[in-house]
Amino acid sequence: MPDEKRDRSPWNWLLLVPIAIPLMTFLYNADQPRLFGFPLFYWLQIAFILLGVATTALVYQMTKRGRRR
Repeated sequence: MPDEKRDRSPWNWLLLVPIAIPLMTFLYNADQPRLFGFPLFYWLQIAFILLGVATTALVYQMTKRGRRR
């Protein structure tokens, strides 16, 4: 693999956060608190999606400087 195709930025490690956090079941193993009538499990799943999007966007922004076409 050519060297220009490799991206060994330490920012890439941040992508493990949205993978590891939802695997911690003790975070959402409850019914309370409720948000707009929805149990914790449902609205926390939406929060996990937002965490993944924000993390991916941050890593992209921090690593795109080194990329050239």
